Amino acid sequence: MKTIITLLLILLNSVNLSAQELTGKQLLDKSIQYHDPTGAWNTFNAEFTVRMKTPTASDRLSDIIINIPEEYFSVTAVRDTIKTVYTINKGVCNTNIAKDAPKQNRTPCETAALYKNYYTYLYGLPMKLKDEGTIISETVTKRTFKGKEYLVLQVNYTQKVGSDVWFFYFDPATYAMEVYQFFKGDPEAEGANTGEYILLTEEVLINKIKMPKNRAWYYNKDDGYLGTDILE
Repeated sequence: MKTIITLLLILLNSVNLSAQELTGKQLLDKSIQYHDPTGAWNTFNAEFTVRMKTPTASDRLSDIIINIPEEYFSVTAVRDTIKTVYTINKGVCNTNIAKDAPKQNRTPCETAALYKNYYTYLYGLPMKLKDEGTIISETVTKRTFKGKEYLVLQVNYTQKVGSDVWFFYFDPATYAMEVYQFFKGDPEAEGANTGEYILLTEEVLINKIKMPKNRAWYYNKDDGYLGTDILE
């Protein structure tokens, strides 16, 4: 029995040591291997539906098409009786917006580009962290968040891409991405009390990629609940 316990301790210690010795890029690669084991993201071509639930408004149902090889993106969103359609096909924008849709500060094509970047980035994670302009920290840290210990990867971006500072939380056993968090600048300085964190629960297999079914959004500053995106 003593020998078995000793072996178990050695194995556990070796797992912990391995996690501590991971570089940021190695951790990212392990997470990509978990979520996209066949490398399907680069040829992703699928349609899926996202229901957005918020505490202050009725649900918004969005039918989304992402076809990376054909450079095609489309989102058809319906809330109450209002329907909007935004499409970008090889860089060419087309929109169809209901007359009673809320007015926006952006042009329709600026909104289309915003939706394309938003949905492609979030549903392409963690694979999108391989994109140009992404700065992966070489240091992997351990952090307890909501009672669970994670391997945490800090990600910054070049000035051209953006100034937000992101943290991605991975399960130390499977390397599944379970939380991410961003700040509007350095969280120890001007970014303090800014940004949000997102809790990921359950999984759905789309185009051979394990994607989170639920994304629940909260403010960093006070844990205020913003809403949940649900894959249907």
